[in-house]
Amino acid sequence: MNSGIILDIASDALMTVIKVAAPPLVIGLAVGIIVSIFQTVTSIQEPTLAFVPKILGVFVALLIFGSYMGSELVGFVQRLFAELPHLIVP
Repeated sequence: MNSGIILDIASDALMTVIKVAAPPLVIGLAVGIIVSIFQTVTSIQEPTLAFVPKILGVFVALLIFGSYMGSELVGFVQRLFAELPHLIVP
């Protein structure tokens, strides 16, 4: 196994992690910014007001993008298993 194959697998793994983690993180970030703007405008400094909407936003993101995230993970594992015979050196 040469270093090029290892770098290809690592690159594919990192891209899969980014694709899977991005939807909940982006929605959590957007909800956090909206809530912080709301708190700044209304001068409400309640910590739970910032925390609960983010949790709900991430939960909704998981409901919406869960099948996409699962298919990306399954696709990565299938590609990895398809390459497995070529990775084993006799």
